[in-house]
Amino acid sequence: MYKAYYNSPLGKLLLVSDGKNLTGLWFEGQKHYLSDIKQELELKENLDIFNETKIWLDKYFKKQKPSIEVLNLKPEGTEFRVEVWKLLCKIPYGKVITYGDIAKEVARKMNKKTMSAQAIGGAVSHNPIGIIIPCHRVIGSDGSLTGYAGGIDKKIKLLEIEDVTIKDGKARIFNID
Repeated sequence: MYKAYYNSPLGKLLLVSDGKNLTGLWFEGQKHYLSDIKQELELKENLDIFNETKIWLDKYFKKQKPSIEVLNLKPEGTEFRVEVWKLLCKIPYGKVITYGDIAKEVARKMNKKTMSAQAIGGAVSHNPIGIIIPCHRVIGSDGSLTGYAGGIDKKIKLLEIEDVTIKDGKARIFNID
């Protein structure tokens, strides 16, 4: 397993790869930092996946709306968590969705009547590839900016980059169209 670093406008990011795929991206010191990675990580800044990720992040922070499909992502987790992370990847840039909306979709996909928004919150908070798998786009049912492993301050900044209007601690979509 390999690591590299990226100095973002919001703080230092740790990138982790298996050599081909991006398997992790965390703000340094955030909650669930390094998740379940126990082995030593070798510093290898010039892997292709790291270079591609850094280009993606440069574009993101310049509001250029990079596509998630250009990166080889391989988040590791339970079947349930991976299913939630796949749904996160479908949330469009500049849009937000509630934990409850994701719960309804996961319940539908799993042929269950209901799914707990709290269970979804647990899966979202353990997303090992922050920013790129956009867990910051998930909000409370009343628009509140609840939970973000990197910190609410960073969640707000990420949403502002995407032109999501934040007023009184709640998210609203801002479209100039």
